[in-house]
Amino acid sequence: MCAENGDFSVDVTNEEVVAAVLPMQEHWLPLSNLDLLLPPLDVGVFLCYKNPILTSTATMEDCGTNKMTFGSMVGSLKKALAQTLISYYVFAGEVVLNNMDEPEVLCNNRGVDFVEAEADVELKNLNFYNPDQSIEGKFVPKKKNGVLAVQATALRCGGIIVGCTFDHRIADAYSANMFLVSWAAMAHPTTSKPTTILAATSCHPCFRRSLLSPRRPGSIHPSLHHLYTPISHLPPAPTTAASALLSRIYYVTAEQLHHMQSLAATRTKLECFSAFLWKMVARAASRDRNGKRVTAKMGIVVEGRKRLGNGDKESEAMMECYFGNVLSIPFGGKLVEELVKEPLGFVVEAVHEFLAAAATEEHFLGLIDWVEGQRPIPGVARIYCNRADEGPAFVVSSGQRFPQEKVDFGWGKAVFASYHFPWGGEAGYVMPMPSPLGNGDWVVYMHLAKKQLHTIETEAAHVFKPLTWDYLNP
Repeated sequence: MCAENGDFSVDVTNEEVVAAVLPMQEHWLPLSNLDLLLPPLDVGVFLCYKNPILTSTATMEDCGTNKMTFGSMVGSLKKALAQTLISYYVFAGEVVLNNMDEPEVLCNNRGVDFVEAEADVELKNLNFYNPDQSIEGKFVPKKKNGVLAVQATALRCGGIIVGCTFDHRIADAYSANMFLVSWAAMAHPTTSKPTTILAATSCHPCFRRSLLSPRRPGSIHPSLHHLYTPISHLPPAPTTAASALLSRIYYVTAEQLHHMQSLAATRTKLECFSAFLWKMVARAASRDRNGKRVTAKMGIVVEGRKRLGNGDKESEAMMECYFGNVLSIPFGGKLVEELVKEPLGFVVEAVHEFLAAAATEEHFLGLIDWVEGQRPIPGVARIYCNRADEGPAFVVSSGQRFPQEKVDFGWGKAVFASYHFPWGGEAGYVMPMPSPLGNGDWVVYMHLAKKQLHTIETEAAHVFKPLTWDYLNP
C-alpha cells in the first residue's frame, strides 16, 4: 500500500472505557468565566514513537523477542491513565448543561473512551505534511462522549501513535500538557512512585474556580468590547458555503527564524514569525480583492496564568497548576495593501502593540468581568467568528512550551508530536511547536485556506518546508 498517498488501513481492534482506579463521589465542577468563552470545540494531539528498545529498567518485556509488545504498551497506558485520572478527575466526567443552560462538568467517573487500533503503515512513510490525509480520522480519535478520548495505534514497523482528543471548554493546551506529563510519569517504570511523579510534574492540578472570580464591582476596559462579543450580537451566517480550510505541517529552521528576528531585533521570534505570516496571508488576499479595501486580521493567543498571580506567592503557585482555560485572543486588523507594502519591522511593531495591551493582569481581570456581565448569554472571541467576506483572519497559538522531553511513557521520547485542530470555522489556526530535535527549529501546524497555503508555498518556500520524515531523523 502507498502510505504517502494516505492509502493505508487503520483497523480498530478494541474499544473500552478507562475510569479512575478508585470510586469517586459524584459532584459538579462549574466552568470559569474564561472557560465559558470557548464554544464546544474538540482539540486533538498526537505523539509518534519509534519501535521501542527495552532498557534494564523496563518491565513490559516480551521474553520471546526482548521487545515491548503493543499489548504490553497499551496495558501500561491504561493502567497509568486510570491512576492519573484520580488527580485529573475532570477528564473522566462529562459536560452537561445546568439550569442556566451553561455547561458544567459532571464529575461522575464515567471514564475515558480508549480505542486500540492497528495501521498498515510504517512511521517513516506517514505523510506528515498533509495531516488531512494521514492523521485526520485515523490516529486522532473522534470524541463521542465525555471530556477526553484516547487512541493507541500500532504501526507496521512496531512503532506506536498515541492520540488524544479533549474538550477545549474544559482544558487549554497548558492544562492538556500538564495531564500528558503526569500520565507519562505515571506510566514510566522509573517514575512509578508518587514522590517521583510529583517531582516530574511539578504540581497537582488545581481546580479552584475562585481564582478566576469576577470583581465586585467589575471594571471593563472598552477594548474588550472590540475583542469579544455576545453570540447574540453575531450577524447571520452567510448563505454561501464557506471555502474549506486545509491542514498542513511545515518545518522552519532556526536560521530562518533568526533572520526574521534580525529585522526587528527587540521583538520575540513569535512576534516576528506571526508578522511574517500576516504579510503572506495579506499577499494571498491582495490577488483577488477586485479593487475593494480588504482588512486582514490576525490574533495571537495569550496565556494568562503568570499575569494573574498578583505578586502573591501562594496565588502564583496555584495559578501555575490551574487546570482550565486562562486564555485571551487579542487581534489586530490592517488593510491588505498596507501589510503587503510595509516592511516586516513595521508589521512586527503592530503585532507587539496589540499583544502588549493584553499581556497584563488588568486585561484578564477585565475579561472575567466582561463575561460576568453577559451571562447567561455566551461570549466569544470576535476573530473566531470572522466571515470570509470580511477579509482573511487567522489565529496563532504558540506551542513552544509543549513538554516533548517529558512525554515518555517508558519507551523513549516522541520522535514527533503535534496538535491537530481543524476546528471548522472560517478563521484559520496556526500553531508553531519546537522541533523534536531540540535544535531551535520549529514544526508549524497550519489550518488555512488553500490560496493562503499556495502563496506561502510559492513565495516563502525558502522558509516553510513541507514536513517529511527526513527532517525528524536527519
